[in-house]
Amino acid sequence: MPTAIVVGSGPNGLAAALTLAAGGVDVTVLEASDSIGGGTRSGEVTLPGLVHDICSGFHPLAVDTAFSRAFDLGAHGLTWAHAPVEYAHPLDGGAGAAVWRSVDQTAQHLGRDERSYRRLFRALDRRFDRVAKEFLQPMVHLPRHPLALAHFGAYAVQPAALLAKRWRTPEAQALFAGVAAHAFRPLGSPMSSAIGVALGTAAHTFGWPVAVGGSARIAEAMAQALVERGGRIETGVKVDSYDELDHPDIVMLDTAPAAAVGILGSRLPGRVARAYRRFRHGPGAFQVSVAVEGGIPWTYEPARRAGTVHVGGTFEQIAVAERQIWRGQMPQRPFILVGQQSVADPQRAVDDVHPVDMYAHVPAGWSGDATQVMIDQIEQLAPGFRSRIRAVESRTTGQIAAHNPNYVAGDIITGANTPRQLVFRPRVAIDPYATGVPGVFLCSAATPPGAGAHGMAGWHAAHSALTHLRA
Repeated sequence: MPTAIVVGSGPNGLAAALTLAAGGVDVTVLEASDSIGGGTRSGEVTLPGLVHDICSGFHPLAVDTAFSRAFDLGAHGLTWAHAPVEYAHPLDGGAGAAVWRSVDQTAQHLGRDERSYRRLFRALDRRFDRVAKEFLQPMVHLPRHPLALAHFGAYAVQPAALLAKRWRTPEAQALFAGVAAHAFRPLGSPMSSAIGVALGTAAHTFGWPVAVGGSARIAEAMAQALVERGGRIETGVKVDSYDELDHPDIVMLDTAPAAAVGILGSRLPGRVARAYRRFRHGPGAFQVSVAVEGGIPWTYEPARRAGTVHVGGTFEQIAVAERQIWRGQMPQRPFILVGQQSVADPQRAVDDVHPVDMYAHVPAGWSGDATQVMIDQIEQLAPGFRSRIRAVESRTTGQIAAHNPNYVAGDIITGANTPRQLVFRPRVAIDPYATGVPGVFLCSAATPPGAGAHGMAGWHAAHSALTHLRA
């Protein structure tokens, strides 16, 4: 039986391991940390019994993929739950906008922009299951649904600042700015609409679900399925060099490209090593976990029922903040994503104290403390929030990187979403997972299709490895 070692147990490493094990490979996963999961870890960060998601909390692209269809993670305890409102964007004075699972319901709340919103997202929603199959793989491929992909691409290639002009109200424009800002890119840059259009449509097609009991349940379900197929997982094992491995047939690296260079050393072809070193990481995140009695009292009522809330003001204000962090400047009013997981998964709350997980977009490697700035911004939109806080725990970009080395300088999406890296990541290659070292493959979120708990980078990398074994 061929053997494989997977370095790293994030969702992509575990997906790669599970795919290889299903393909008849004897798999061992080595994880440097004492716990598995990478970006899908959960824990009691603030108060005993209160489960926080330490990184990713909502998973719109993980519920219906080639990987999820191949492995029934529900049989291993993974259950999805949805909030009544997928995401909301409050503004000053109690104004705001929100997205419901229904395109029509969302459009009805947008006033003068009702027809424009419905026209764009209804057509995308009808085709999104096919489109998602296309972009959840390397962008350079022969598409099976070229018309659907071309329709999506016509919006995705636009700068977010240009696409937002199809809406006339501040509420609708801010709503799109919030979802587009997930890309950590200046909103005036080419292709800065891509992430926003994808995640915005996914909210209607799949929703933005949470894993019941915490995001760690995703990794736990994968691990159980892997062990059931004979795989093994060893924690507390840090791999610094390929020489430490026992000559397996396959090595999968769930690492950032620079870490792969360090592990493979002189085995790595020079051109690949140079490309990996040139791989560009994006801005960072500053994370705050808060225990809030009674939840956040948003003035904009739909935000109280939303799983995710975007805080950052108008389109113009968010555009300024995103441009500043890209230039290495800390904004006075950073863009903030607020996760209210207990709205979808009420068991997360304990005695009406709710875990809230939020992070602000900050410059890469920023070493300051944004805790009070973030609390102040939310207090402005939810008066009384500060008095409801029972405990707070913050993490800087450096602490985030120390907890998960793939998040270089706090880059929680493992690679900047520049136009080049949206199409070619981690380097220009026919097989983006191959490292140039026979039998060694990169499978982290630095490879296509990028960030998320969908495991699709691991799935594709594992199939590349299985093809290598059969050759």
